[in-house]
Amino acid sequence: MHRRRLLTTLAAATASRAHAAVPVLAITRGPNFHWFGYYDKLEFDLGSRYVLGMETTFEHRSPKPDDIIRIGMVDTQDSDRWIELGDTRAWNWQQGSMLQWIPGSRSDVIWNDRQDGDFVSHILDVKTGRRRTIPSPIYTLSPDAKWAITCDFRRLNDCRPGYGYAGIPDPGKDVPAPDNSGVWKVDLATGKKTLLVSIADAARIPYTGGYSQGAKHWFNHLLIAPDCKRFIFLHRWRGEKEGAGFSTRLFTASAEGKDLFVLDPAGKTSHFIWRDAHTVLAWAWHKSHGDKFYLFHDRTDKVEVVAPDLMPVNGHCSYLPGNRWILNDTYPDRERFQHVYLYDAKTHTRLPLGDFHSPRQYTGEWRCDTHPRFSPDGRKVVIDSPHNGGRQLYLLEISSLVNTA
Repeated sequence: MHRRRLLTTLAAATASRAHAAVPVLAITRGPNFHWFGYYDKLEFDLGSRYVLGMETTFEHRSPKPDDIIRIGMVDTQDSDRWIELGDTRAWNWQQGSMLQWIPGSRSDVIWNDRQDGDFVSHILDVKTGRRRTIPSPIYTLSPDAKWAITCDFRRLNDCRPGYGYAGIPDPGKDVPAPDNSGVWKVDLATGKKTLLVSIADAARIPYTGGYSQGAKHWFNHLLIAPDCKRFIFLHRWRGEKEGAGFSTRLFTASAEGKDLFVLDPAGKTSHFIWRDAHTVLAWAWHKSHGDKFYLFHDRTDKVEVVAPDLMPVNGHCSYLPGNRWILNDTYPDRERFQHVYLYDAKTHTRLPLGDFHSPRQYTGEWRCDTHPRFSPDGRKVVIDSPHNGGRQLYLLEISSLVNTA
């Protein structure tokens, strides 16, 4: 408890860098830098003890093909001991190497790598050290741990730096909407890879606003529904109208890549999460309230605005176990603070967790979003933050808040 009080006091004392509403513990430290990446991956093990992360010796530039970063985990019950697990040559600043625990497993983790000119993924038993390699990268895992889906990280690196991987050029770079690139299904037992939906398939479905001249299409942000029956992805494109930006549609499809449905056709979908097998929470534009968080009901046109006054800006949203609490954050405000908070869907109240300063050099491709991730027991949150001299992992104790009636 002494260490927790000390770090909480430290966070309060360095108010120009962090304002903590709950206990905040630094669980990694320099001289190297540590982070995890996206908000929709399993960072904690089933026992809420071990926290996955990545380690690098540099910041503030794009990854190069020969950059190797370390894969590891923090033992939060052993003085936050860093345990080396491996390394990778396939990573980015926003989503790392797709490092995550295999759902339901107490010892298996997975991450992407580059070997012999191809992107692959490794599954490691952290207890025994046994490792096997799948001849495909993964993006997200099915909740039953039997399969994954993945996208084209070569094309992502070309179209949206910060989300793809360096080292292998996109062979379809000059093709606006290739029919041999898209969303693949990966069998985690055999490694078999099957193309489910091609970029050409999505592009052939008319967009109500019409594609702009010279539009080039890609996929990003994939997530499988809790019942494993459908998955969701963003279809994005950039042409003369978009300039340096892009337009977006939100699609769902069956686990076999059939029954494609445009869940949000308006062109501005951003971060999203499955609330349940039939409902998706997403930041988007809708004619009813403009840019807000909405609940989209799959395979229908039913849309509901969510907390328009209490969650008024875009953030990385997820539901704590039980779906009462929405865990969310913001991008840096005018003073460069990123705000992490909980929204109580039962009482319609917002509870702040902390405000974390992001120095101005953390911008663009190598920005450090907090991307809050929760523990399986719903009592802890870990964020990435550079507020104390470089990106590190911080654990937020939220049990006192979520235990309220």
